[in-house]
Amino acid sequence: MSDAEKRDTVIIGAGPGGYVAAIRAAELGQSVTVIEKGNVGGVCLNVGCVPSKALINAGHRFKEAQDASTFGITTQAPSIDFSKTQEWKQKKVVDRMTSGVKMLLKKHKVDIIQGEAVLDSNTKLRVVSTGPKQFMSADDGLTIEFKNLIIATGSRPVEIPGFKFEGRVIDSTGGLNLPEIPKEFVVIGGGYVGTELAGAYANLGSHVTIIEGTDSILPNFDKDMVKVVLSQMKKKGIDVITSAMAKKAEQDDKSVTVTYAVDGKESTIKADYCMVTVGRKANTDDLGLEMTDIKVGDHGLIEVDQQGRTSVPNIYAIGDIVPGPALAHKAFFEAKTAAGAIAGKKTANDWVGVPAVCFADPELATVGLTQSEAKDKGIEVSTAKFPFAGNARAVSLDQPDGFVRLVTTKDDNHNLLGAQVVGPGASDLIAELSLAVNSGMNAEDIALTIHPHPTLSEPIQEAADVAIGFPTHI
Repeated sequence: MSDAEKRDTVIIGAGPGGYVAAIRAAELGQSVTVIEKGNVGGVCLNVGCVPSKALINAGHRFKEAQDASTFGITTQAPSIDFSKTQEWKQKKVVDRMTSGVKMLLKKHKVDIIQGEAVLDSNTKLRVVSTGPKQFMSADDGLTIEFKNLIIATGSRPVEIPGFKFEGRVIDSTGGLNLPEIPKEFVVIGGGYVGTELAGAYANLGSHVTIIEGTDSILPNFDKDMVKVVLSQMKKKGIDVITSAMAKKAEQDDKSVTVTYAVDGKESTIKADYCMVTVGRKANTDDLGLEMTDIKVGDHGLIEVDQQGRTSVPNIYAIGDIVPGPALAHKAFFEAKTAAGAIAGKKTANDWVGVPAVCFADPELATVGLTQSEAKDKGIEVSTAKFPFAGNARAVSLDQPDGFVRLVTTKDDNHNLLGAQVVGPGASDLIAELSLAVNSGMNAEDIALTIHPHPTLSEPIQEAADVAIGFPTHI
């Protein structure tokens, strides 16, 4: 083995956390090396957040074309060439975005080594495999001695007994890259990913069955929000089976048969594919953490302080491998914090609330405390709600379902503690509410902010009017 190469700031992983950390660290004057065993952009850009939204959008377009008669538009029955849909998703969306990230890394003079990093100590690691020539070359066994390290290795899908990922039993990556639109599609797990892709394939023409182990899909959202999504699922013909235990999958070349049990009674469903989306596991088990003094907590998550610093002062961890919601935008924030901390900046992961979004039909979004969470903390709150049915823009889009809800302190100040949106554009609307929650604004601040008309943003102002006791359109 050759002598160790000395590097300044090394980052393991080039997903949302890793590449943002690399760019910010370079902007702050650090010499940066990124080690990535897969594709730049990580799960999010390649097989997660971004391609799933592309597929969801394609489903919406197809469904809208089928339902155009609502607006008096008559066309021939639309058809879909799914191979072209997949080609568009890959070339026009995924490849474009990942190419953009590579360009930014190059612009900031970040060295990229394609390989798998394994820690040997608190200051050294080995690159144990290498990749294509377009990346900086590295022989197996290359040893790097680093001043500072940011670990951003992300997570992977959880595999459950009886459902090994092979053939027609697939994870979310397989669900995004199916060669055809399945006639029958079984989704095990009704969380964010399962719900989103179930809706996408239902819009594309699949008959979808969701098998969920708890008593409701989307358990992280309020039940009245989920009720709006379930209503739309029923219209699309999606079957939702809750409190169900997935037992096994048996497959041949043409189909897969899923066995599940409800209250001890077993049933089977025959489908073209079965996608398992029951959660993700932190990628910390093969990093060699046992060779360091890094403390690891429950579920393989690395313990960190407010700057992302581990129990080893020169090693940081961000994203899915640390406690908190496993969300790309949280990783973005943590990446900038860690890079700033290395540069001696007074950064901190001191947010009040991290927004969460599910791109269901309709979309759901939440930030800060819900009413039940506030109650659990012993905080007395009031809620103010305004329906999209009272919003001209939503009605003109033929998307009147859903509402905006504000959770405020139960006093004359009406300080905003949280907010929830279910309805058209929820994924975009939550940004304003996230700003309000994290900035310590109250309902009057929002009510006195002029929102353009007619837009989907108005229900936020209308809900604020409700909160302060002066509702206009309800």
